[in-house]
Amino acid sequence: MAYDEHLADRVRLELNDQKAQYEDLKMMGGMCFMVDDKMCIGVIEDTLMVRIDVENIDEYMAMEGVGPMQFTGKPMKSFLTIQPEAVDTDNELAYWVGQCLLFNPKAKSSKR
Repeated sequence: MAYDEHLADRVRLELNDQKAQYEDLKMMGGMCFMVDDKMCIGVIEDTLMVRIDVENIDEYMAMEGVGPMQFTGKPMKSFLTIQPEAVDTDNELAYWVGQCLLFNPKAKSSKR
């Protein structure tokens, strides 16, 4: 299944609303949004992929529709998946984009 282009467009709009400079790249069968050359947020199929601060992981995991990112079969540190029903509203999406942007300065850049 291709990624949800409508959700990707919503992410673009929210990144613009939050004045983020980003680059979007097709990656892992989905769309990834890079901020400061670091993976920040993405869309895989119909699911939002977020890169967040692990210090708040318990708080995030307690939220409805949030789960670990298990792209390789085991949880990926600092990455969570957000199910479609958890980002139905613009406010819900804005929250997750905001959390990703807050963490981005602390995130490690991937090796190129």
